[in-house]
Amino acid sequence: MTTQHAVAGGLLETEEQRALRDAVAALGRRYGRPYFEEALRAGRHTHELWQEAGKLGYLSVSLPEAYGGGGQGITELAVVLEELGAAGSPLLMLIVTPAITGTVIARFGTDAQKRAWLPGLGDGTRKMAFGITEPDAGSNAHRITTTARRDGTDWVLNGRKVFVSGVDISDATLIVSRTEDARTGRLKPCLFVVPRDTPGFSRHLIDMELAAPEKQFELVLDDVRLPGDALVGDEDAGLLQLFAGLNPERIMTAAFALGMARFALDRALDYARTRQVWKEPIGAHQAIAHPLAQAHIEIELARLMMRKAAVLYDAGDDTGAGEAANMAKYAAAEACVKAVDQAVHTLGGNGLTREYGLASLVTAARVSRIAPVSREMILNYVSHQSLGLPKSY
Repeated sequence: MTTQHAVAGGLLETEEQRALRDAVAALGRRYGRPYFEEALRAGRHTHELWQEAGKLGYLSVSLPEAYGGGGQGITELAVVLEELGAAGSPLLMLIVTPAITGTVIARFGTDAQKRAWLPGLGDGTRKMAFGITEPDAGSNAHRITTTARRDGTDWVLNGRKVFVSGVDISDATLIVSRTEDARTGRLKPCLFVVPRDTPGFSRHLIDMELAAPEKQFELVLDDVRLPGDALVGDEDAGLLQLFAGLNPERIMTAAFALGMARFALDRALDYARTRQVWKEPIGAHQAIAHPLAQAHIEIELARLMMRKAAVLYDAGDDTGAGEAANMAKYAAAEACVKAVDQAVHTLGGNGLTREYGLASLVTAARVSRIAPVSREMILNYVSHQSLGLPKSY
């Protein structure tokens, strides 16, 4: 590491990370927004980009080398998602498959689970969805009612999940359930791998206004019987395992939002440099230039917080990463919404046309404020975890 990088305390990228960013950006440009929009119009998935990213090793950068991964971390995986998003071809399943399910299995899965899943999750030949949200639980994970009970050596699961991404294109779903603690009688979270075609496991498409190749589903688990080895990790460590997946989820959601923000800002800058209404291009006017400059500043600030969160997580500091990951997700979402709004406003009427590809981002940008955790819940977290204020709930 150079002196400059060392002085920055790891917040500036290494040469290897910059090389990864450049390589992924080149892949993103080869596909770009036209590829993504054509997939949307045709109602198909972005399989070609996913498969090529897998072959090039970009999906597996954070997975263990022993199972075909790059042996690096969430820091590098966030680079991949951000750059694909900045090119206009984001891969939502990068958050779900390698970042959440891949991380949980790599950290807590049995040797057999690692051998069965990690190579395929890394090379793009397999996907795994993640089911946690429920109709009546929402942001309160303690109200999850999907339960798992023992029946001999098997487990039997019952419950419902909503807003589960990509179930139709995933080989299995990592389901957050709850089992009864034999000592206290209380329910505790546990994670189970549920293959897509398991009897009693059904899905229903949720009709969304959001334009995305990855669809959202409601899941029903009706006496879903699973073998004992479907349980991931230790039955008594479910909460730790759950949050081991949620911190990367927040970091990667920040990367997703920042990629979108950069794409929108780049479109606005191209337009502001060339669109001429009076004597000079409109970008010469401060009413146009200053909001775009502010958007750039806020994007860069959010990127720094995202990198801090990723570096802490990769260093094994789950507590520190939890605070930083929530802050990064909050900051990136706010930067994204503002950048997209300003980009559309800069283009005026053209910002609402299909030709420029910005109008659909207005809805997509709002998602980053809502999922996987709302900005209000993040403010709650910071209020009582970081600032020591009392809880209101």
